[in-house]
Amino acid sequence: MRIYNKSRCYLQLLIAGAALLTPVLTISQTKLPEGLDRRSIEYHAPEGMNPKREFRGAWLHVIGQSQWQNKTTAQQKEYIRDQFQKLQDAGCNAVIFQVRPTADAMYKSELEPWTAWLTGKRGKAPAEDWDPMEYAIEEAHKRGMEFHAWLNPYRVTSNAKEVLPANHAANKEPQRFVKFNGQTFFDPAYQENRDFICEVVKDIVSRYDVDAIHIDDYFYPYPANGKRFENDDASYWQFGDGMERRAWRRKNVDMLIEQLYGTIKETKPWVRFGVSPFGIWRNKKSDPKGSDSSGLQNYDDLYADVLLWAKNGWVDYLAPQLYWTLDMKAAPSRHLADWWSKNAHDVDVYIGQDVQRTMNTPDPGNNDKNELDTKVKISRKLPNVQGNVWWHGYWVTSNMKGVADSLANKYQSTIALPPAFGDATLKPKPVTRLRIEKEEGESVLKWDAPAHGRGEHETDAVKFVVYQFYPGEEMDIRESLPIIALTPQHGVKLGEDDIKGSTFVVTSLDRMNRESTPVKLEYK
Repeated sequence: MRIYNKSRCYLQLLIAGAALLTPVLTISQTKLPEGLDRRSIEYHAPEGMNPKREFRGAWLHVIGQSQWQNKTTAQQKEYIRDQFQKLQDAGCNAVIFQVRPTADAMYKSELEPWTAWLTGKRGKAPAEDWDPMEYAIEEAHKRGMEFHAWLNPYRVTSNAKEVLPANHAANKEPQRFVKFNGQTFFDPAYQENRDFICEVVKDIVSRYDVDAIHIDDYFYPYPANGKRFENDDASYWQFGDGMERRAWRRKNVDMLIEQLYGTIKETKPWVRFGVSPFGIWRNKKSDPKGSDSSGLQNYDDLYADVLLWAKNGWVDYLAPQLYWTLDMKAAPSRHLADWWSKNAHDVDVYIGQDVQRTMNTPDPGNNDKNELDTKVKISRKLPNVQGNVWWHGYWVTSNMKGVADSLANKYQSTIALPPAFGDATLKPKPVTRLRIEKEEGESVLKWDAPAHGRGEHETDAVKFVVYQFYPGEEMDIRESLPIIALTPQHGVKLGEDDIKGSTFVVTSLDRMNRESTPVKLEYK
């Protein structure tokens, strides 16, 4: 159950084709701050109010999570349901789920082997015939949550002890791979590698109903043991063409990002492409455009020119990993959040927040025992920041130091629609036949969804937003308080205690999160 910031009815989603009704939320009364008149804008709501549009994601990694291997298929499915439900209860509207940790698959693939993190051995299929990613997508979508498929592009092994199958490309064509710090990586210099990574992504996008493809911060390997990666002499002499080597490495990564973006959009234009880079592009001492920081740099150490990708429109969003405390000397997250907002070339920015460090660090400037309040407020006041991503999601689902309670009861206590993308002049069609029917003596708000044409289109209505307005209350759907459900289903069950005289409004959301014109019904 979720507690929301306004007195709302007890709702239950109508599960399509099923007799069971699943409880969704209970809502309590809170008055608007004095002087506010409900006409707040969707983004960056006045302080004290949660915005209507906000990305509220959480990363769920598979690598290093040995608990998957120790569960039966039924237990693995239950684990996915449990984690997703706890994230939804905490107010999250997107799951960033790791499906390719080390050139392997958390899904059925003819291109790469099953991941050892699922079954205990690379290439070993699950005991039962099922597809974890397909199941996870279904569980996210039935909760009205987005599913972002998270891939690591270059990493092949996570440690020196891993043994790759004899038929693995790293054994058959070793020149396409590099080794550093006990790990094996695809060499970014090879077009064959870029093509293969894009083939993997195309396979996922074409076969699965993902909302986004998400890659993390591992491009060229991170420095280790005081040394930078320098193990690419062979490919440099073959492909470098006289370029300065560091610029050449950046070009190699640029070409993958551009090709990935094109692959995704050519396959399904509505699927977004997001990158979660390390939190520092460059330090100001290296570049006047850089940030007031003194840490490792994307541009110089990982050869990732993230700002170029944003400027050229090769990404739809950035989720920089600002895992530091607000005022850490080398990398103050409060200043870095502002820097990314100012320098991301109008690409949406979602701040990657470290849950453990946030909840463990007092904030004396805010007279608070942790930094959560200040970090959320910063994310909501910066013009190009449209949300947060919580690292990692398991800390949220375990309610570390009460973080899930704080999110559910305050910072994410109202339902938020994810940010909209694409051509703002396009909208899905509205619902029709909005009505209230009695089922087993209870009131059910129902509607007919717009029909889809042949194939899939970006304007297909895939989710629906339900608002409730009380008698005498101004109907304004630009803010979050009236929202009582975000669902892919075609109905919600209404409690009987406080709905008499209410007006209900329902809108459609398309695959780009654009909202249709509203349809309303007054309950006499």
